[in-house]
Amino acid sequence: MSADLLDLKGVGPALTAKLEKLNVYSQSDLLFLLPIRYEDRTSIKKIGTLVAGEKALIEGRVLLSNVLYHGRRMLVCQLSDDTGILALRFFYFSRQQASKLKRNKVIRCFGQTRKTKAGLEIIHPEYQIIDPENPAPLEQNLTPIYPSTKGLQQGRLRKIVQMAVNDNINSVEELLPNSTIKEFNLVSLQDALREIHFPTQKDLVHDHENSAKKRLIIEELLANQLALKRLKRNTRKENALALDNTELKSALLKTLPFQLTKSQKKVLDEIEQDLGSDHPMMRLLQGDVGSGKTIVAALAILIATGSNTQAALMAPTELLAEQHYSNLRQWFEPHGISVALLKSKLPAKKKSMIYEDIASGAVNVIVGTHALFQSDVEYADLSLVIVDEQHRFGVEQRLSLMKKRGHHQSIPHQLIMTATPIPRTLAMTAYGDLDSSVITELPKGRGEIKTIIVPEEKRNEVVEKISHDCLQSSQSYWVCPLIEESDDINIQAAESTFSYLNNELNQLSIGLVHGKLNTTKKIKTMEDFKNGAIDVLVATTVIEVGVDVANATIMVIENSERLGLSQLHQLRGRIGRGEQPSICILLYKKPLSPIAKERLAVIRETGDGFLIAEKDLKLRGPGELLGTKQKGLIGLRIADVMRDAYLLPMVNQLSSVLEDKYPKSTKKIIKRWVGDQLEYRKV
Repeated sequence: MSADLLDLKGVGPALTAKLEKLNVYSQSDLLFLLPIRYEDRTSIKKIGTLVAGEKALIEGRVLLSNVLYHGRRMLVCQLSDDTGILALRFFYFSRQQASKLKRNKVIRCFGQTRKTKAGLEIIHPEYQIIDPENPAPLEQNLTPIYPSTKGLQQGRLRKIVQMAVNDNINSVEELLPNSTIKEFNLVSLQDALREIHFPTQKDLVHDHENSAKKRLIIEELLANQLALKRLKRNTRKENALALDNTELKSALLKTLPFQLTKSQKKVLDEIEQDLGSDHPMMRLLQGDVGSGKTIVAALAILIATGSNTQAALMAPTELLAEQHYSNLRQWFEPHGISVALLKSKLPAKKKSMIYEDIASGAVNVIVGTHALFQSDVEYADLSLVIVDEQHRFGVEQRLSLMKKRGHHQSIPHQLIMTATPIPRTLAMTAYGDLDSSVITELPKGRGEIKTIIVPEEKRNEVVEKISHDCLQSSQSYWVCPLIEESDDINIQAAESTFSYLNNELNQLSIGLVHGKLNTTKKIKTMEDFKNGAIDVLVATTVIEVGVDVANATIMVIENSERLGLSQLHQLRGRIGRGEQPSICILLYKKPLSPIAKERLAVIRETGDGFLIAEKDLKLRGPGELLGTKQKGLIGLRIADVMRDAYLLPMVNQLSSVLEDKYPKSTKKIIKRWVGDQLEYRKV
């Protein structure tokens, strides 16, 4: 079934172009353009009962209507019923609109209330003028709200979807086996789609175990699993260079001033076995902050360069790329391995020289940010790609790098690293195409990190602690989430904290790094901190990943109640790098919400990254762990990895059944739910 969009009444080329931005190319696609939420417009609420932040349908009489000029032109109406008064405010309106919204007109409107000094108001409500003698009937069902795009209003979109559903619902193909539908007591696909688009049950708003939603959630998760399995199979069919020269790896191991942990050795063995295959490695390396992933990556790189090929390491920030570059040069150059740093802001002449060295093979290891996969970069014989802090990248970025092939035309092996432990349920859905390795222990000689929670009013005591310890040769981080003050979010700014600490700690050297500083200044400041020239570093979360200063034993995190668990854990991992005990001080503002209390209690009581990640997944969802650009999860239309995790065992079982017995259905399910949004999945 693939009826043309142009067959729908009122749909022309311009509207078709807008629908295509929503990945809608047919009437069939419209059936699976699912509502992102619902609004209840089935009953009218009295103005006197409204609270700020509530979405509601209101009906009342216009008391006054004026065009005002307070900095900008606006139309303000006062709407009254027998219980109270509500303001309606329009910033974009026509002269005709203003003339219709006049005194004594009866209006029915829908929108979200907000509190002002003068009372409650709604900005740009949807509205209609009502004839009191013959009022329009109320909606009988919940109103679906669909994903939209610029120039496509919800009302218009609802009509288009309704037409497509009415014309095509009876011909939609059921792709799950009848035996499965009966075994798990599922409603039919047709019934599920009808209920989703034309809801009769109000529990659709909040209840995701509703029979219609559950039916579609299962099919979408199933499509996701099937697509990942297919990607894994397809990748395994590709050719890669077998890398088996371990001489350089062994040479570096002999010179290291420390021994690898048992866990590091196990992971390295797994990687070494993968690299020795003529099919590409696709491996996820998870390791808690400070677990020693970088040295494992370095040893993998030496297997590649020892086999006379190139390796590339991609980091999410220039600061982290600089640190990787510094570490790898220190380890590699004594062994005759050349390392280049490629970043966006290099002078054109220097960048051109690096391009030439990469293309000729004169440089063995290339470290950089997203600049590594730009079209200008051509590799001579790239055989290994390492992506650090995967959750900071979109999937397309790291896979673009994977497509970079040298003269041999083989797909490079790929190692994806993250210091954010990924719970099993999330990994099954997001990284099901990858093999997984986990470093489960920290290197010996790491100092204990104690975490304490301190209210903001005890800030002076914290400053005294820093003064005392730093005068005894320790160093300290002071982390602020934002750069400048905001009226909307009351977060202590890095700039003002820097000034404050300079006054309070005038006997110490205070540094400042944040995202708006140029890279050269950031790197210089970090180097000064690393070398001990700076005692206290005030920073935003740019220091969250990868910057190691062994002498730093104190970390203060402002407004800790506003940060996610995984982010707090990452930040805390910047201290405790040496043998000295360290302390992480979480400053918070009262009052704490129940979730904030729970979050801070977890971070205080445990240093187990996987436990923290599990809790963070429950409290904040997968976006915190995987990044908002993570395709596949962001692309889920109705399923939610965290909420629907209980369905995954059933989905995995079902995916095996379909692959084995219903291969044609498998292909169709993937096409229906994944389509072309995930090009890298090759389905």
